[in-house]
Amino acid sequence: METGRQPFEQPGLGIGQRNASHTDLGESQLTRPPPQPLHQRLRIPEMPALLATMHPPILGSRTYTWPDEAACAAFAADVAAALARRPAPADAYIELRGPLGAGKTTFVRHLLRALGVVGRIKSPTYAVLEPYSLPGLNISHFDFYRFTDPREWADAGFRDLFAQPGLKLAEWPENAAAVLPPADLRLTIEPLDGEVREVRAEAATACGLALLP
Repeated sequence: METGRQPFEQPGLGIGQRNASHTDLGESQLTRPPPQPLHQRLRIPEMPALLATMHPPILGSRTYTWPDEAACAAFAADVAAALARRPAPADAYIELRGPLGAGKTTFVRHLLRALGVVGRIKSPTYAVLEPYSLPGLNISHFDFYRFTDPREWADAGFRDLFAQPGLKLAEWPENAAAVLPPADLRLTIEPLDGEVREVRAEAATACGLALLP
């Protein structure tokens, strides 16, 4: 985002220095006022204010270590229990970030099992969305790994899904960041040695805080 030229250092449209010998001016001389910062001239908010509107502040964060898949399943069960305590139908949005093979889909499968989903749980890598329905709870599992066209967001009805109550789980949300709402809870999974995973959980809302194990 940085450029070689600082836009706030460009000269403004101030009044240039006039020739003192001009007959209409006599001996008076007007000098150029100092350049005014661009954000003041155009009334653009300060950058921190702009960033605050784009990225809500983190209300709470914790770091966990999963030594194996059993720890992932236990963590998912804790999140499922927290979701079950919320008023039905649950309305929460959880983002899952991490490289390929980090365990994002594995976590989702354990979470859905803990919530009561039975039958096959498929990865939505190609379909983008896999929906599930439980009594009093609709679940939408998104995978934006192959998401490239923002028009697909509206054409597929994803905007309507996010506007409705229910649990939304999104893998690779960074590929659709321009159209996704802020997440209640973001889980960033980082592979370490073998099956070990380090997980950073960041809550941006009161709902997200309530889901932290």
